[in-house]
Amino acid sequence: MAMAENRRLVWSAALLGGLLAGVALPPLGCPPLLWLALLPLWSFGPGPAALWAGVAVLVSHRWLLWLHPLDWIGVPLPLSLPLCVLLWLLLGLLGAGLVALWRALVGRMGAARWSVGLLASALWGLGEVWMAKGPLFWVGLGAVALPGDRALAGLAQWVGAGGLAALQLVLAWGLWRLVLSGWQGRPGLWRGGVAWLLLVALLHGLGWQQLQRSALADPEAPWLSVMVLQPDIPTRDKFSWSQQQALERRLRQAQVDAEAKGADLLVLPEGALALGQGLPAPGAVEVLSGGFRQEEVELRSSVLRFPPQALEAASAIDKHRLVPLGEWVPGGAFFRWAGLSAVGGVDPGPTSRLFRRSEGNLAVAICYEIADGVGLIGASKDGAGWILASANLDPYPPFLQQQFQALSQLRAIEARRWLVSAANTGPSLAVAPSGELSQQLTPGKPGTLLVRIQLRDGQTPYARVGEWPLLLLGSLGATATRSRLRHP
Repeated sequence: MAMAENRRLVWSAALLGGLLAGVALPPLGCPPLLWLALLPLWSFGPGPAALWAGVAVLVSHRWLLWLHPLDWIGVPLPLSLPLCVLLWLLLGLLGAGLVALWRALVGRMGAARWSVGLLASALWGLGEVWMAKGPLFWVGLGAVALPGDRALAGLAQWVGAGGLAALQLVLAWGLWRLVLSGWQGRPGLWRGGVAWLLLVALLHGLGWQQLQRSALADPEAPWLSVMVLQPDIPTRDKFSWSQQQALERRLRQAQVDAEAKGADLLVLPEGALALGQGLPAPGAVEVLSGGFRQEEVELRSSVLRFPPQALEAASAIDKHRLVPLGEWVPGGAFFRWAGLSAVGGVDPGPTSRLFRRSEGNLAVAICYEIADGVGLIGASKDGAGWILASANLDPYPPFLQQQFQALSQLRAIEARRWLVSAANTGPSLAVAPSGELSQQLTPGKPGTLLVRIQLRDGQTPYARVGEWPLLLLGSLGATATRSRLRHP
């Protein structure tokens, strides 16, 4: 009976920890809540860890259910909700499997060893960096500090999102060891608690110091005035005649407003223009608009550049990271596939996120390329002075928009660059290099936003060294663990 009760307690704790972890991630962004949620992950084996991860992923990625109904892209209505639920559950199963493997490795080496804690945390952080390059939109532990704890997020300038993820696990490991010490009545608990609190305070102080340096304007760097158009065109009705007319009116008015207000640039969100569609009228202001273009037989989703007075695009940067099923399926290179999205299947462009312009280079993230900080860091190292995030997050709920905003803040901090987001229904906003939200349009309403940003050319420590801090942390943990295993 006692064993059965212990099992129920273990599984209940894992379930509760997963729920708390899912809630702690953006849009809440609460690291202390996550540290508590991670305690069962360090305590229990692969089975409860799988439950923990599955629940955490399902809670944090519940916006997938808002894809329903899919009848607007040809999926029969009776199949729509089951398909959305299946995609949601499969993502949860993937998270559960990966974390179970991670916990099995930790268990074999001994989770109580500090060296194993360092190694396991570094492996998790490197795993998040790797997953950010894949086809899935994965909101990991590296984003948990935003928007609620910007001071801790400032450390991303040194260690990136992967390092922040590893840091959450290290702090949770320390808290777990304190809880165990108190439970077992070991001496020195108060000294350990004070040391842990001092470490947390030190990390926040270092992160805040980095943000204050980022907030200082460069007296020699040029400024750029950017007008953002938020069309608020429902994706399900996007290609109807009435919505196309509404988009054309809003775009033409935005061109007039941009010229009247002295904007240097007008930006529109992902997919604003259809294939072959140009601007409704020539204007005095350069336009960067999401749209589509044909590259021989391949269809590309792109950000198109329209120079002043031009009706047709002169250059473009193509989307590289495509939406699974909506824009891409495995093996799609071997057959032409229509896709589930309203525009059908599209083909990926080059990996580089650098968009070269004679007026100044920028880094571009289309849709959830915003989750990959490494790509944007690479563009900043190659000369990008600011970041443009172009997205169409309709029909997803405000919950996903808030996650997108948190990731935008993280990317601005990592690269120490201004970031401008242009989204169909939101979030359309500007983020300072310190991660502070500068200006924002009301989500779900059409409008324009004029922002003034400064071009930057410096590099953060993370841009210079990449994932080397994580690799060194993992190497330190692995070396100490191997030594302890040989000489217990």
